[in-house]
Amino acid sequence: MNELWTDSSAPIVVVINRFRVPLDAAVGFAEAARLALATLAQSDGFVDGLIGQSTDETDLRVITTRWTGVGSYRRALSRFEVKVSAVPLLSTAIDESSAFEAVHVVSDGFATDASAGRAADADSISLGQASAAVVPPVPA
Repeated sequence: MNELWTDSSAPIVVVINRFRVPLDAAVGFAEAARLALATLAQSDGFVDGLIGQSTDETDLRVITTRWTGVGSYRRALSRFEVKVSAVPLLSTAIDESSAFEAVHVVSDGFATDASAGRAADADSISLGQASAAVVPPVPA
């Protein structure tokens, strides 16, 4: 079984950035996306990534990456090289949630469950506010 899925204490994070790319900007987008993905790939915790094109909508593109945890992904975004070559492109993505923790995975014929790292009070407690000593994760 894939070793990435065996540690339920740190769920894999999947990041899906979708883009609307006009036909006349497709070549430039492809070049920028390849550079962004190559730069992200040099970050600690990067697992893999891909650039895709919709089979149904000619202007819809996607950049998908997997990370060893949400911390790895967030630290990657703060790297200078990523801020220069990837963040400008990623900021043009469709405005929607893009990072997801894997809570159930089937790989190599085995199914694995993982606990989400998102706290149960994440929507009611903001940064800088105390909630409780221990807050259970949101059930998957």
